Amino acid sequence: MASIEIETLTQALSRLPGLGPRSARRAVLHLLKRRETALLPLLHALEEVGEKLSTCHVCGNVDTRDPCGICSDPRREDRMLCVVEDVPDLWALERSRLFPGKFHVLGGRLSALEGVRPEDLNISGLLSRIAAGGIDEVVLAMNATLEGQTTAHYIAERLENAPVRLTQLAHGLPVGGELDYLDDGTLAQALRARRPVA
Repeated sequence: MASIEIETLTQALSRLPGLGPRSARRAVLHLLKRRETALLPLLHALEEVGEKLSTCHVCGNVDTRDPCGICSDPRREDRMLCVVEDVPDLWALERSRLFPGKFHVLGGRLSALEGVRPEDLNISGLLSRIAAGGIDEVVLAMNATLEGQTTAHYIAERLENAPVRLTQLAHGLPVGGELDYLDDGTLAQALRARRPVA
């Protein structure tokens, strides 16, 4: 039987996404066996992030500085703004290294079932950034869910008279995807977004 402290650590880890009780127990055992090379560096990293963690007042990204590294990077294209639902979406797009512009995090998506209304999201911050000028294109990078598309539609309506070009991520068949394994929504979107064969 493990001590109360080790059991508390295991329970804390098991609450992380993707880790259940067994995975957390394995992770704790790994950390305990490798105290110097795994546990202590992890503790130091967690402590440092815990002390410096902040939310960027410009875009809503989570970073250890404010404004965040993306907003303060002079190499980023100021005239392009990509709107995402939440921080994990920003990080996923940033990992691809394909978007040269800046971001805006809404902090969620509209959902009647969950009671999320436009005023619950950072839409006013987005409208302020666009009203300040200097942005030519707004890319709506919402998830391909009913709520994501509802959010994109709402933002498009709010930006109808704004002097920006409004674009949206393409949705459809993934590279290497087989039709038999795709859900109905993906197939429907792929059919709707079909284009001529070159």
